[in-house]
Amino acid sequence: MNNKKKFIIAFAAIVIIGMIVVWPKISLYLAGSKTSINEKNVDFYFDAKKDLSGLADQLVKEKIIDNKDAFLKVGEYKNLNIDRIASGKYVIEKGTNYRALLNGFTKNANGNGNAEVEVSVTFNNCRDVNQMAGKVASCLMLDSLELDQFLTSQATLSKYEFTSEQLPALFLPNTYKMFWDTDAEQFLLRMAKEFKNFWTEERKAKLVKIGLESPSQAVTLASVVYSEQGKNPSEWPIIAGLYLNRIEKGMKLQSDPTFKFCWGDELRGVQRLTFEHRDRDCAYNTYLYKGLPPGPICIPPTECVDAVLNRDNNDYIFMMAKADYSGLHDFTVDYADHSRLANIYSKWLKAEGY
Repeated sequence: MNNKKKFIIAFAAIVIIGMIVVWPKISLYLAGSKTSINEKNVDFYFDAKKDLSGLADQLVKEKIIDNKDAFLKVGEYKNLNIDRIASGKYVIEKGTNYRALLNGFTKNANGNGNAEVEVSVTFNNCRDVNQMAGKVASCLMLDSLELDQFLTSQATLSKYEFTSEQLPALFLPNTYKMFWDTDAEQFLLRMAKEFKNFWTEERKAKLVKIGLESPSQAVTLASVVYSEQGKNPSEWPIIAGLYLNRIEKGMKLQSDPTFKFCWGDELRGVQRLTFEHRDRDCAYNTYLYKGLPPGPICIPPTECVDAVLNRDNNDYIFMMAKADYSGLHDFTVDYADHSRLANIYSKWLKAEGY
């Protein structure tokens, strides 16, 4: 065999060996360089109970990638098994290459995806923990029933030293940034941290000054104040002062929202409340029992809690809704004045057809 043939054979062998060695890397590079097909930034929610193939299927279904094999090739090279892929919310930018896409889903030292983003978790105007759990679960990868059961469990009550009635006081209505895959325990820890941060030494000092013994009592009173006046915050400190005056004098609070709470949803939409409604025997009924209810009758805004802590120093004992649609009240010290205003309000309700 002449030298020319030997050279050709050797060259061919080198090319073949080179292709065997190099082509997989070239193929991998080309696969990783493929880009997403979404034409604008899209939100993508992923539950990491799925493996790499499941992730690829979801991306294909949501029209983010169009080459599952290429995506899997890069993911398998990165050894992205089910334990290394992070669930959560991701924002997939237009034209993201597969390599960057997979790096974004890769779980980091904090247990989050490298490109995972937070979501807004908002809850307000909640009657109880159950309703709050529903609002929270709608924002996170949580089941509302399971969250509610975890939050109200005896283990939770014991850990944070709340009774089941006091528990709503732990949750401060607001909008919080959290990862979509935040679990029930992580959510509770965050709420406990927010509670601790809210109850500063200054607020605790005000709590003692107004004659209350615990944060849960302040939230309970705020829940009554807020239930009485949900439209005009300017009245919150006045109403708080009125109720604290009643407590100091040993009088019953006689707050309509407290006996309404005892009826659950049965009195929803009822405008004209009667003495019959007030007769329901329930620990929350302040027409029957002195002092504060055993716990909040709703989860009030923190601004209302601060209104309680900064109560208006008035001598009022009675309040009556004004005979109009303003949502405001008349406040009095004398029962005779209160009775007169009550008659005016009753006649107005009748005239309005209630």
